[in-house]
Amino acid sequence: MKLYHGATAGVETPDLQQCRPATDFGQAFYTTTSFEQAAKWAKIKQLRSHAGKAVVSVFEFDENILHSNEYKVQFFEKATQEWLAFVVGNRRGAKQETFDFVTGPVANDSLYATILLYEQGLLSADAAIERLKVQALFDQLSFNTEKALRNLTFKEIINL
Repeated sequence: MKLYHGATAGVETPDLQQCRPATDFGQAFYTTTSFEQAAKWAKIKQLRSHAGKAVVSVFEFDENILHSNEYKVQFFEKATQEWLAFVVGNRRGAKQETFDFVTGPVANDSLYATILLYEQGLLSADAAIERLKVQALFDQLSFNTEKALRNLTFKEIINL
């Protein structure tokens, strides 16, 4: 399967040490199956950082690996209370179980307000999930360990 990573610079060899901590699925290299989502994210990063360019790095990945007993994988089919607790815990930097891969919905910018209200105790988990259900959620697949990253094959960089 093709995976995409949007950023302000091309990435041929992902480095977990360069990845931000306290993100949705923890410190990891994030990809999506949606070129559109990766391009949108690259442009958002470009605007936030005032960087000169937005790019999408393209990779190949054998998705059968996710069903192998060799790796520890967390699957989130959709936004659920379990997903919400996991995302909020990671964003707060809480110590959580370590996975090689995590796959599930993206908590993108339009969802941050709902998650913030939940974090502040102004929305219950059920109310937050109901709000999230009406959003168009893209997928993301995070590579959380060096072992996981060895399964990602760089293909090309697309300048936007």
